[in-house]
Amino acid sequence: MSKQLYTLEYPVRCSPSILFEFLATPAGLQEWFADKVDERDQIFSFTWNDSTDKAQMLESELDKCIRFQWLHAPKSEYFEFRIEKAEVSNQTILQIRDFAEKRDIPDQKRLWDFQVHDLLHRLGS
Repeated sequence: MSKQLYTLEYPVRCSPSILFEFLATPAGLQEWFADKVDERDQIFSFTWNDSTDKAQMLESELDKCIRFQWLHAPKSEYFEFRIEKAEVSNQTILQIRDFAEKRDIPDQKRLWDFQVHDLLHRLGS
């Protein structure tokens, strides 16, 4: 069964540059995404409890987006953080794109909601 791309959006009350630091740096990601994050040669190691998974940073545009690919995942799958500005309200929007089996998407959305809630708390948003 192939995985499907899905997109989530979260309004964030902070500047794109501050948000980007939390999405693109080991120190920022360690604040909300994983218990421990290390990076070497654009390979990020994410540790939760006693489990570690690695992802390669595929793409990064300052204050706009960062895309990762889990080393164990097919080349066509990735997860991405994109920072957008709402045209009318000028509000910062965090967009997350990820892949999951269709039946797993609701659970994955809940997991992202939990993680992003922690991010927003760290940002004071």
